[in-house]
Amino acid sequence: MRNHLPTAFLASLILSACSSTVSMPDKTPAVFKVRFTMTCGDCVVECHRDWAPKGADRFYEMLKANFFKDIGFFRVKDGFMAQFGIHGDPDLSDEWSGKVILDDPVTQSNTRGMISFATRGPNTRTTQMFINFGDNSRLDSLGFSPFAKVIEGIENVDKIYKVGLDLPQTQIQALGNTFLKNYASLDYIKSATYLGTE
Repeated sequence: MRNHLPTAFLASLILSACSSTVSMPDKTPAVFKVRFTMTCGDCVVECHRDWAPKGADRFYEMLKANFFKDIGFFRVKDGFMAQFGIHGDPDLSDEWSGKVILDDPVTQSNTRGMISFATRGPNTRTTQMFINFGDNSRLDSLGFSPFAKVIEGIENVDKIYKVGLDLPQTQIQALGNTFLKNYASLDYIKSATYLGTE
C-alpha cells in the first residue's frame, strides 16, 4: 500500500528542489554582491574588500549572522545620505555595539551610491552605515571609508523616506523597532540575500 503525501507538502519539496541558494564562504570574498530587499524596493550592493578590508569583513560578518532583518533607515537626509544599522532587537543591538572595528584607510570617495560605516571618531565603527545620495567627497578627509556601492536599484534607494529630523539614537538602541514604530513612514531593509561573487 502506497503512502500518499499531501499535495501542499509535495509542492514545497518541488519548490525547494528548484530554488538555488548560494553558499557563503568562510572568509570574506574579494568582491561579492548582496540584494537588499527594502520596503521601498530592492537594490543590489557590490562589496570590494580591497577598498576597506575591515569594513568589508564586518559587513560580511553581519550578513552571515542574518543581521539585516527589519533594519530601519532612521537618519535620512535628502541629497546627503541614508543611515541604518541599529538592530531592531535591543539585546542584539547591545551585543553588536561592543564589537568595535578599527579604521580603514580611505581609498574610495563618498560619491553617489557608495556605502561607508558611520563613526563617532577614530576606531569606533560597529554596525551603523550609510548610503550616499550624492557627492559627499568632503567626508573622505574625515575618515569615512567606502567599502561597497549600489550597482542596481539606486532609484529605489532614492525613494527611502526622508526622516527630516535626527531621531534619538539612544532610544533606538534601547528600544529598537518598538521605538521606530512611532514613525510609521520609515523605510526598512526587510532582508539581505548573498548573491555570490559574480
